[in-house]
Amino acid sequence: MSNTDELQTDNASPKWKERFAFFNQNGSPKSPNFSSALKQLPTRKRMLININFIAIFFGPIYLFVLGLWKKNLALIAIIVGITFGLTFTFAILGYEMPKALGSGLNVVFALMYGLSANYAYYLKQVKGSQGWNPFEGLKIV
Repeated sequence: MSNTDELQTDNASPKWKERFAFFNQNGSPKSPNFSSALKQLPTRKRMLININFIAIFFGPIYLFVLGLWKKNLALIAIIVGITFGLTFTFAILGYEMPKALGSGLNVVFALMYGLSANYAYYLKQVKGSQGWNPFEGLKIV
């Protein structure tokens, strides 16, 4: 890490420092080096790097606490848009949105937060990037 990177991550916890070091060394989650390096790690370390469990359960609040308000507002807009669109579509068809679909969407939305939080925070703290795209650098498909 360079001196500027160290200055921005001095007050980070050991978990965040480990995540930042991994991202620094292997690039973004959509880079080929990232996938191969991640596969070499033990399961616990893979989960530490790849997913943020606090973000899964407290996503909107947690991203605001981390200072990722732009990405958080974008995710909230996506969630509201999808939910409104599906609810409106089912209402036009004369049906109520199935509870199973609503529960499944809640899981997907929670995973969106959990999978994007670590790299988004790395971009903010180390790279200084504060964009609106919550999926920046992530492998979506």
